[in-house]
Formats: sequence, C-alpha cells, structure tokens
Amino acid sequence: MAVSHFELLSTDSRSAARRGVLRTAHGDVQTPAFMPVGTAGAVKGITPEYLQTAGAEIILANTYHLMLRPGVDVVESLGGLHRLMAWDRPILTDSGGYQVFSLGALTRVDDEGVEFASHVDGARIRLNAEIATDIQYRLGSDIVMCFDECTPLPADRARLQRAADRTLDWARRCKAALLREQTTEDKGPISDSRCPASAVVLPPLLFGIVQGGTDLELRERCAAQIAEIGFDGYALGGLSVGEGHEEMVKTVRYTAPRLPSDRPRYLMGVGMPADILAAVLAGVDMFDCVLPTRNGRNAFAFLPGGSLRLRNSVHIGSTEPVQPGCDCYCCRHFTRGAIRHFFNCDEMLGPILLSIHNLRFYQRLMADIRAHLEQGNFGTWATQELEKYLQVG
Repeated sequence: MAVSHFELLSTDSRSAARRGVLRTAHGDVQTPAFMPVGTAGAVKGITPEYLQTAGAEIILANTYHLMLRPGVDVVESLGGLHRLMAWDRPILTDSGGYQVFSLGALTRVDDEGVEFASHVDGARIRLNAEIATDIQYRLGSDIVMCFDECTPLPADRARLQRAADRTLDWARRCKAALLREQTTEDKGPISDSRCPASAVVLPPLLFGIVQGGTDLELRERCAAQIAEIGFDGYALGGLSVGEGHEEMVKTVRYTAPRLPSDRPRYLMGVGMPADILAAVLAGVDMFDCVLPTRNGRNAFAFLPGGSLRLRNSVHIGSTEPVQPGCDCYCCRHFTRGAIRHFFNCDEMLGPILLSIHNLRFYQRLMADIRAHLEQGNFGTWATQELEKYLQVG
C-alpha cells in the first residue's frame, strides 16, 4: 500500500477542492465521484447499461447483505461480484460496519467484532475485521473498506471514544487480514477476464475509516492514527446520522485536511446536493448515497437548486418534463403528468423513471463539479450553487 493509486490533477485556489483520478483493477474513476448504491448486488430498478449511460464509473455494494443473500460461496460460483452484477467497472464494498448502526436493535458489539441477529431469519451471525475483509476479497471488490463501528448521534463522548478505538483496532486487523489474503497459499494474482495473461492487474485497494462523531478532538486523533497505519484511501464515517448539515460540514472541514493529501477522501453515506458541494469545497473526493433511487421510488425528483414532488396535484395535466433541458431518458420521453399518473396507479414505471432522472442528475452534478475545477472557477460557482440549495432548505 506504499504506492498511491490516486493522482491529483488540479486543486482549487479558493477552497480545498481537488480534481483527481483513482486507478483500480477495473478501470479509472474520475474524482470527485458519486457512487450509486447497489446494496444487494443491484441498483434498485436500474440496469447496469443505464448506469453507464448516466455517467457512473463506480458503484457500491454491501458486505453484510451479500453475506446473508446469496452468500459469498454463491457469488464466487456465479463468477464473482462483477459477473453477478454484470458490471465490469470498479466496485467498492462497504464492510458491514454501517449495519452496526442501522440494525442496532439486532446487534451486540464487543471489541472482537459484532454479532447480528439476521434481519432475514433471525439467525445469529458473527462479523469482524477478518471475516469482513475475507468476504470482500472473495467477492472481488476493487475497494475494500475496513470494518468499523458507526455510532448514532447524538452520543456521549465515552461511546464515541470506544467506537473510535475499536475502529482503529479493527483497521489494523483488516490491513493484516488483506495482506494475508494476498500472500496465502495458491490464490495467486487477482484475475480479470478483460486483461491478457501478461497484463499487470492491480490488487484491491483498502480504505481506512475515521470515526469520532462530531467531536473534533476525537476526529483529529482518529485521523492521525488511521493515517499512521497507512491505507490506499481514507473515509469519514459516522456522519449524516442525525447531526444536521451545519455540524456535518463543520466536522468534514476540520477532518478532511488532516488526512493524507495524496490519497482519496471518501465521505460515506452523504448525498444531498448541498452536502456534496460543501464537502467537495472541504477537500472530499468520493461520495455514495441511496437518495437518487430511494427518493425516486417515492416520487421525489432532484433539480438544480431544488426538488420536485410528482405526487402533487399541480402536476396532473403538466406536459413539462421533470427537468427542462435534462438529457436523461425520463425527461426526453415523459411528462410530469404521465409520471404522476404512474405513481398514483402503482405502476412500477414511475419509480424507475424518476430513479433514472435522479441518477443522471447526480452524475451531471459531479461532471459539473469536475468541469469547474478544471476551469479554475469552482470556488465561486460552488458557493453560489450551495446558497441556492440552502435557501430552498
């Protein structure tokens, strides 16, 4: 992990924003980047072909959910996660650490790891640093995330400290486990069917995670120790879990510059456009969130500077597209009135169309961010855009 797979192409003179490229075994990712979420091996209601059309270069899948269904043995028998998903581009796998938070009522956490009561059938399942790393390696992940403990907010300092300490200990164990995976017995080099036998194929990258809630002292300490361990990239976890926009931005602004500048910085699970713009201004390079598809399934469309709720009766007879000028399939072929009708009669086309629009909106937002960084006027443009979103609320 001494060699950086991340190249900084430019920086913004008026902020900490960066333009870069991340190199992985399944291709390059232009940053800042947004990753659509395919938790169980599919982005809900969307084909991989459309994801590429929308501009996505990397997607996220989840270790915990794939461990339960269909199971890592089945994924391997089907040719690995890329084959299962019919996606030959980069995949980042969450370690399952977020489920420590989201499934808190079903978990028991100790220093060794986490015991889950499966949300599927109630079976007791153990997940720890070594197991999570092994599963991600066997899935064929391009970016393996360290196992961490994510705490809800607000939380007292003792709980945040305990979670940060465990996250650091588990990070060391994850790094050691991945090294063992790459050097053990007859596993050999990582394979990629697209590459000739003589090609040099990159190993999976490993990202460490910084915890600490909104306690800046804990964040600083955790960031320093995670950086000392040494990873291919660094993530800010434990945010967007109840702290609000201002506290989140304050924490990101404080923590991001304390992470190595020659590695990508990833803000986990954060996806409102205002949050993304503020985080890019603070020096963050990667994002993921379920919002584009989850909100699409609930008749909510993202627009520049605002949003649209398609169930509202004002759209009954509207012949406008969701977003005038948008080049997505939804906006080129359907009216607001038609989409509202699909939702009101429970036609699955409605959620699919708005998910298509939202995914394209997010990829266009990231493309605009990269373009303004290249043009050298990102700070001014982003500040103006951020004010629009914050005024809408």
